[in-house]
Amino acid sequence: MENATVFKAFCDETRLLALSLLQSGEKCACELLEEVNVSQPTLSHHMKILVESGIVVSRKEGRWMYYAISQPGSEKAIKLLKELTDLTVDQTETKKECCAWIKDVVPKIAAVVQKA
Repeated sequence: MENATVFKAFCDETRLLALSLLQSGEKCACELLEEVNVSQPTLSHHMKILVESGIVVSRKEGRWMYYAISQPGSEKAIKLLKELTDLTVDQTETKKECCAWIKDVVPKIAAVVQKA
């Protein structure tokens, strides 16, 4: 479930835009609202998902929320993606032929079709 939360954070254009804005450093929610074309409740929802994923951290100052990219969270997401996409076998090895049965069936079907 934790892994899915990380990937959920990356699967929305608004969240990706928020992350790109945070690349230059911590931002107040009011600054993000100026750049992201969504309502305040919608932005809060997106930021909550980013915070829950660990990729973004938040802090409250007065009535405003401030957001920043979490270096440890970012590194964890990178590590997770690498672990999930690393090949576990040598791709140069001869691959086992899949669906070999079809080689026998196709000529038989073709013969039946030609007779019809």
